[in-house]
Amino acid sequence: MKRRGCFIHVLRMLLAGVLLGALACAASWAGVMTRDVLEKKFPSPLMIAQKDDALPVWPVFRQNGTVTELVGYLFESIDFAAIPGFSGVPLNLLVALDAGGRFIDVQVISQHEPVFLDGLGEAPLHKFVSQYRGLSLKQNIAIDTARRDRAAQDGGNVHIDGVTKATASVRIINQSVLSAALKVARKKLGFSGLRDPDQIARVRQDVHETLDAKALAAEGLFKPLVLRNADVEKAFAGTAGAGLDEQAAAHPGELFADMRFAYVSVPSVGRSLLDDASWARLSERLEPGDHALLVQWRGRYGPVSDDFVAGAVPDRLILAQGGLPIEMRDMDLDLSLRRKEGAPASMKVFRVISQAGLDPAQPLDFSLRVTRLKGMIYPERIGQDFVLSYRLPQRFYSVPEGDSKSWLPLWKQRWIDIALLAVALAVLFIALSRQAVLSANARRLALFRNFYLAFTLLFIGWHAQGQLSIVNVTGVLQAMKEGRGLGFLLYDPISVVLWGAVLVSLVIWGRGTFCGWLCPFGALQEFSAKLGKWLHLPQLRLHTAADAKLKLLKYVVLAGVVGSVFVAPAATDRLVEFEPFKTAITLLFVRSWPFVLYAAGLLLASAFCYKFFCRYLCPFGAGLALLGRVRLLSWLARRPQCGKPCQTCRHRCAYQAIRPDGTIRYDECFQCMDCVAIYHDDDKCAPLMLEKKRGAVIPIRQV
Repeated sequence: MKRRGCFIHVLRMLLAGVLLGALACAASWAGVMTRDVLEKKFPSPLMIAQKDDALPVWPVFRQNGTVTELVGYLFESIDFAAIPGFSGVPLNLLVALDAGGRFIDVQVISQHEPVFLDGLGEAPLHKFVSQYRGLSLKQNIAIDTARRDRAAQDGGNVHIDGVTKATASVRIINQSVLSAALKVARKKLGFSGLRDPDQIARVRQDVHETLDAKALAAEGLFKPLVLRNADVEKAFAGTAGAGLDEQAAAHPGELFADMRFAYVSVPSVGRSLLDDASWARLSERLEPGDHALLVQWRGRYGPVSDDFVAGAVPDRLILAQGGLPIEMRDMDLDLSLRRKEGAPASMKVFRVISQAGLDPAQPLDFSLRVTRLKGMIYPERIGQDFVLSYRLPQRFYSVPEGDSKSWLPLWKQRWIDIALLAVALAVLFIALSRQAVLSANARRLALFRNFYLAFTLLFIGWHAQGQLSIVNVTGVLQAMKEGRGLGFLLYDPISVVLWGAVLVSLVIWGRGTFCGWLCPFGALQEFSAKLGKWLHLPQLRLHTAADAKLKLLKYVVLAGVVGSVFVAPAATDRLVEFEPFKTAITLLFVRSWPFVLYAAGLLLASAFCYKFFCRYLCPFGAGLALLGRVRLLSWLARRPQCGKPCQTCRHRCAYQAIRPDGTIRYDECFQCMDCVAIYHDDDKCAPLMLEKKRGAVIPIRQV
C-alpha cells in the first residue's frame, strides 16, 4: 500500500510539473504538423526549412546546381482559416503552394465531416482535394455541380468536380483551401502589393445614412455596367469570336446587359436600397465579418447562366481584388429593393466570407465574362471580360491603426464583456473572502450560488465562450514542443481574464474556485443534479473507498491526453473530445449525434450521481487539482470535534471531499461552502447544538 501511495504521489507531482510549465490563457485551433512528418511527406530533393517565426508556414527549398531556390510553402489550413465544418469542427488540410501561387498538393490531415466518416468514407474526399494540384490562386476555382472528367475552363472559372451527397462539405473545404492559401500568398508571395495584408479595413456598422437613388448613383454606390450589342461586338473584333452573335450584328444599338452593383452589407447602402424586411433577412444570414454584394440586371445577358444552380458560385461573374480572385457565392435570398424603377429586373446577392480577406478600402473588380462558341462538335470557346471597378467611400469603413495586427483590438472590441466578467469575478472573490458572512444564512448562500452558476453558464459559457478546458493545456504544450510562440493565447481575452482569476484562486483556495463556480459545464452539471433531485430520481452515493478509487480515473485520463502530445500528436485532437465542453458549451449541442449523445449521457449521469464527470473523469479538473497543491490557505474552518466524533459535514458533502477524521481534501473540494454554512448553523452543527443545549435556560413558571 505504501508503494502504491508513493507511486500515485510521484505521478501527481510529475503531472503537476508538466502543467505548471504549460499554463494556457486561451483555447485556440492550432496546427499539428511537425518538420519530421513533413520531411517524410515531401522527401528529397525537396528540403523543408524550420517553421517561420512570424507565420505558421514551412518554407520548402530545392538545390539547383550551386543555388538553393525557394520552391514554395507548406502550411495547415486550420492556422489561417478555421472554418467550421458540418459537424462544427474545422477541417485541417495540408497545403503546398509554390512561389508563383500554384498548388503543388493538398492533403487531408483531419476532418470530422459525418458524410466522409460514416457515409461515403474518406476515398471521395482524398480524390476531391487531389484536383487542386496544378491549379493557381490566380484562377477562380469553383466546384462544378455537373460531373466532369477533368478540370475545365468555362466562363472565367476553373471547375473541379464536386462530391455527390457532400455538397456542403466540399464547399467548406474549397473555402478553407482558398482562404488559407490567399492569406499565405498575400504575406509571403507579395500578392498584396505594397499593402500589409493584416491591415485590412472593416466596414463601419455605426454609420447609418439615408441615401436616395440620386445620391447612390452619384457616389457610385449603386454602380452601373451598361453594354450595348455594339460594345460587345467591338470587344470581339479581330478574334475568332467576331460575328458569331447574329443578334448583336443585326441590332447593334440594342441593350446587351445593364447591370447595377452594390455593397449591400454596408448598412447605409443596404438600408437605402433594400426594403426593411429584406434588410432584416440579409442581416440575419451574415456572420460577423462577411460581405454581401448585390447585382441587379436587365437585358440579354446576366451574371449567371440559365442552368445556374442556386447557392453556387456565379458562372459568368468574377470578383477580384489586387489581381486575385475572391470566391463569392449566391445567398439564395429573395430580396426586394425599396425603389423599383424602369423595366423589371433580376437580382442576386452574393456572399464573401470573412476568411477570404476582402478589404473594403480597396477597389472591387467585377469581371463579366462573355463567352462565344465556334464550331459544332468540339466548339472553341472565345471569351472577353468586361470589368467594372467598384470603390467604397472612405466614411463607410475604418482603417486599422498601427497595432491592429496584434491582439489589442480584440480586447478593445470586447471591452463590455471583459468589464462584466471582471466585475463578476470581483464579486465572487469578495464573497469567498468573506465566507462567514455569505454562509451565515444557508438560504442566502443557496440563492447567491444558484444565481452565480446561472451567470457562469449563460454569460461566461454560452455567450462569452469562456469555457477553459484541457485543450488550453495541449495547445500550449504543442506550441512549446514545436518551438512556436505563445502569443496566440492573447487573442481570446475572456479566457485570458479567466485564467488570471484561476491562477490567483489556485494559490489562495485551490481548484474549487474554478470547478465549483466558474466552469460552465460544471454549472450545467450542477443544474442537472438539482433537476434530478427535484424529480425524485434515486441519488447514488458511492462507498468512500470506491469513490476514492474512481477519482483516480481523471488523473489517468489527464496523463493520456498530455502524453499524446509527445507520443502521438495526431491522436490528441481525438482524445481532447473526452471532454464534452465543446459539444455542450461551445457548440450548444449543435453537433453530430455521437457527441451530443455522449454529453447528454454525462448530464444524465449527474442527475443520479452528483457531478459525475467533474469528480471522476474530467482531465482539466485533475490538472487544476495538481496545480492547486500550491494553495497557501486551509481556508475552511474546522472544530476539534469535526470527525471526532461529528460526521455531519462529511455525510452532507455531495463531493465526498471530507475524510472520516474531519480534514478537507482540497484537491477534491469544489468550494460550495455547504460545510461552512453548517459550521455556523447552531441547528445543524452538532458541537454548536450541544453547546446551545448546555447553555439553555429553562424558565420556571408559577402554577
